[in-house]
Amino acid sequence: MSNRSISWAAALRELKADRAVRFPVREERLRTSVGLRGAPALAMSAWRGQSSRRYVVVVQPLDAPDLVAERAAVILAVARDERGQASIIAARACEIGDPGFLGWLAACARLGAREVHTYRLAETTLERAAIATDLSGSAATTAAGAA
Repeated sequence: MSNRSISWAAALRELKADRAVRFPVREERLRTSVGLRGAPALAMSAWRGQSSRRYVVVVQPLDAPDLVAERAAVILAVARDERGQASIIAARACEIGDPGFLGWLAACARLGAREVHTYRLAETTLERAAIATDLSGSAATTAAGAA
């Protein structure tokens, strides 16, 4: 056994610093199967934010009907490369009937987005803004902000 002493203060500082390290935002693809009674499965995926929290999203084509007309959501505009790797073009915390959503989506399409990933489990405006920021890596666009 060693008589080496441990500096607990230094060890605690290292642990706190380790928690502050931000991980890259990344997609973790989910395998879905046929739903109940043979209905087609929803196209789903999951994103791991900088905080390492996991967000399960529904994947839809860019031309899906207005996704926030009736329900608030965090919307991710996503592009895929030739290998199928996804990258987030932009994230937006949307409230019900967000008037700037379609313009934002058109701007994202011009930047290369081909899919929208929708996360609907956030209950408040603040939660949606925090999730959009966690997934975008920067201050995310909100319904009140510009793209």
